Amino acid sequence: MSFRLQPAAPARPNRCQLFGPGSRPAIFEKMAGSAADVINLDLEDSVAPDDKPEARKNIIQAIGDIDWGTKHLSVRINGLDTPYWYRDVVDLLEQAGERIDQIMIPKVGCAADVYAVDALVTAIEVAKGRKKRIALEVIIESAAGIAHVEEIAASSPRLQAMSLGAADFAASMGMQTTGIGGTQENYYMVREGQKHWSDPWHWAQAAIVAACRTHGVLPVDGPFGDFSDDEGFLAQARRSATLGMVGKWAIHPKQVALCNEVFTPSEAQVTEAREILAAMEEAKKAGAGATVYKGRLVDIASIKQAEVIVRQFEMIGG
Repeated sequence: MSFRLQPAAPARPNRCQLFGPGSRPAIFEKMAGSAADVINLDLEDSVAPDDKPEARKNIIQAIGDIDWGTKHLSVRINGLDTPYWYRDVVDLLEQAGERIDQIMIPKVGCAADVYAVDALVTAIEVAKGRKKRIALEVIIESAAGIAHVEEIAASSPRLQAMSLGAADFAASMGMQTTGIGGTQENYYMVREGQKHWSDPWHWAQAAIVAACRTHGVLPVDGPFGDFSDDEGFLAQARRSATLGMVGKWAIHPKQVALCNEVFTPSEAQVTEAREILAAMEEAKKAGAGATVYKGRLVDIASIKQAEVIVRQFEMIGG
């Protein structure tokens, strides 16, 4: 371990980020009553250009009118390559109440993109005397974004989370697919005449996790487009969790429960983690740096792994 300690990511549940378009205010109450940890009210891709001003008004009103409970309330603004984004930020922070927690920035390609939003947010907070410091989340959805992922992760003290946006990422990379997440039909290997499908998003997810963990940011998996395929969703979510991601997007209400199932440590996982911690405590008392648990070696690194699981379980609420 470097003597420069890896900073801790924000200690808040982020198992599921439920998205809903700002142009459909009728669904906001249902979103607030869902089991998602994070609510993302959307002004970007799910809102038609002609509907964006009205969607912005809907969200501003809903931020103050709806009881969002303890949910982390986020708004996805439009991309910095559009004429909409600055008005999204200005109107949200000048007109909406203090309940908003976060602004999500799509299609971030470099640290300067985050700096631009951060500067505008800071100026408005000071000018309007806003008491709550707005957090930021970014979406990596381009070749430039993944190439600059570490500098983006280090770009702002406001940055709390980073997601992978598979669809735009695939388009930017020139990938031959129209799928959003999941395994792809032509991305396979052959062994002894049998096809074996691997994960085309794995390397990008691993790069995001490494950058996020280096700089104390929550790494999040993005959308899974086929909301009729529960097994495919679960498979991708489990791969993401194994890699170190803390949660996933839900673009349909039925995906919320699937997210929470995967990203909540099971009782068996928590029990095993606590047993490993207890076994290592006994080893420590005996002056040993390692011990055997259920036929396998556990050591100081095992303590760190077990502590991650226990902390996550306790943070969620047991």
